[in-house]
Amino acid sequence: MRKLKVFFSNHWLKLVIIFVCLALIILTIIGLSTLESFYRNMTLATIPLQLLLTGLNAVIFVYLYMTVFRGGFSSMKKNRIRPEDIKVRFKDVIGLESAKKEAMEVVQLLKDRSRIKKIGGRIIKGLLFIGPPGCGKTLLAKAIATEAGIPFVSASGSEFVEIFVGVGASRVRKLFSRARQLAYAHGACIIFIDEVEVIGRGRTFSFMGGGEETNSTQNQLLVEMDGLESSRENVVVIGATNASEDVLDKALLRPGRFDRKIYIARPNLKERNDLFEFYLKKVKHSAEIDLGRLAKKTVSKSPADIANILQEAALIATRKTRDMVEYNDISEAMDRIELGMVFRLDITPQEKEQTAYHEAGHTAVLYFLHPSDDVFKASIIPRKASLGMVSHHPREELHTANREKLLADIKVMLAGYAAEKIKYNTTSTGVVSDFQGATHIAHAMVWQMGMAGNSMLIGDFSRIPQNEISNELKEKLNQESIAIINNCLVNVNDFLKANWQVVEAFAQELLKKEELDYDEIDAIFKSCKQGANPAQLEAPAMAPRSMPPQ
Repeated sequence: MRKLKVFFSNHWLKLVIIFVCLALIILTIIGLSTLESFYRNMTLATIPLQLLLTGLNAVIFVYLYMTVFRGGFSSMKKNRIRPEDIKVRFKDVIGLESAKKEAMEVVQLLKDRSRIKKIGGRIIKGLLFIGPPGCGKTLLAKAIATEAGIPFVSASGSEFVEIFVGVGASRVRKLFSRARQLAYAHGACIIFIDEVEVIGRGRTFSFMGGGEETNSTQNQLLVEMDGLESSRENVVVIGATNASEDVLDKALLRPGRFDRKIYIARPNLKERNDLFEFYLKKVKHSAEIDLGRLAKKTVSKSPADIANILQEAALIATRKTRDMVEYNDISEAMDRIELGMVFRLDITPQEKEQTAYHEAGHTAVLYFLHPSDDVFKASIIPRKASLGMVSHHPREELHTANREKLLADIKVMLAGYAAEKIKYNTTSTGVVSDFQGATHIAHAMVWQMGMAGNSMLIGDFSRIPQNEISNELKEKLNQESIAIINNCLVNVNDFLKANWQVVEAFAQELLKKEELDYDEIDAIFKSCKQGANPAQLEAPAMAPRSMPPQ
C-alpha cells in the first residue's frame, strides 16, 4: 500500500495529463461528428499543421527555458539502485577489516531500528568515508545497502555545481525528497555522495558574492541533513572524499550530520595477496605465479591499481599471442603503468655502457646497504626521459622513516654518480634527478626533522619565517645538509671501490640482457659474494635481508 501511495505521489501529474488528453480527444471526436462534411474535412486538414506549429513552439520554449533559466539540460542524475541489483556483500570487499566492522554496526542499526529508538537513541545520519582513491569507498557503501536490504541513491558532488545560483540547492532538495519517498516505502534509504568535498569544502563569505552558489548548495545540504523537515523516514547519507577532512566545512562534520568517520587505507601485505588471488580468478593465468612476491612488489598500491595491473597484463599476454597471463606479463604491466612504454633510442655503445655502470652502482648499494628496501628490477631500456632505472620497494609497510633509512636512501641516490666517477673519472647529466632527491632528503632531515649531526639544531626551522632566521643559523643548517651528503658519498665510494668486482660483474650482465629481475639480481650478487671478502661487503652495518617469497 505504501509503494502504491508513493507511485501516485510521484506520477499524479502524468496521470492527470493523460486523463485530460483522453477527454479532449473524445470531445473533439464528438464535436467533429456534429459538423457538416465540408467544415469537418477542412478542420481535419488543418489539424496536422496546427500540431506541427504547436510542437515547434513548445520545443523552442523548452530549449530557451532550460538553457537560460535552468542552467542547461544537465539535470542531476539520481541513480536509484535497488539492493537486489547491487549484489555486493561484505565478503566481496577484500581487506578494510576495521572499516567493515564499523559499517556492519550501521547495517545492524538499520535492520533493528526499533530497538535503538526504544532506548532513546537515533539512527546514524551520516557517514564519511575518508581515504585514497581506488581503495573501495563506493564498494563499501554498496555493501552496506545490500546487507541492509534498502535502496541506494548515488550522486557526485560535481552534479550539484552550476553557474546559476539556486540550481545546486534545488537539486539537493530533489535528491533528499526522492530519498525520503524511498525510505517511506522501504523503511530506509542510503544517499551516497561521491567527491563530497566539491560541495562540502569550507564556505567563503565575501561582500563581492564569490562562492555564493557553492555556499547556498552546502547550506541546503546542512539543512536537509539536520532534519529541520520533520520526517519519520530513515535516510542515511554516506559521503566519500579523497581529500583531508580539514578541507570540509566544520558545520558538515558536527554531530547530527557526518557524525561518524570511517578511514579507509591502502591494503597491507596480506590484503594485497588476497586482492591478487581475487583478480587472478578472472583471467587465465599460470599456476607458477608467486602471489607473495607480487604482494611485496606492490607496496602502497590500491585495489584499483592492482586490478588495472592485471588487466594490462592480460592485454600484454594477448599481444604476445599467449593463452594465459604469466609473471613476466604482470611485471611488464607494472613497468608500463609506472614508467610508460618502452621505446628504443639510437644511443652509442659508450652511453649505454655508462648507463649500465650507473644503474649497477644504484643496485649494488641498494642490495647490500639498504636496511628496509628490496631491489626488484634493474633495466637500461629507455622509458620516458630516463635511459635506465632501478625498481625497489620496502619489504613491508613503513609508516615512518628513521635516520638510518633516510641515509640509506641518499646513499642509493648517490651511488650512480659514484660508479660513473670511479669507472670513467667523469659523470653525466643522468645524475641530476639523483642529486635533486638526495638534496631534498638531506635538507628535510636538517631543517625539519632534527636529524643533523649537531645535536643543538633541533626543531622544524622551515616553519619559521626566513626573515626571522639569522644568516649564521642558516649557514649552520645548510652546512649540516651538505655534510650529510658528503659523508654518504664517502661511504658509498669506499664501499664501491672495495667491491668493484661486484659492480663490474653486474654491469656486464646488465649490458647483455638489458633488464634483470630479482632472481637474476640475487643470483649475480650471491655468486659475487662467494668470491669477495665478506667483511668488505658488510662493513657499513648491513641490515639482515629478508628474501622475497620464492
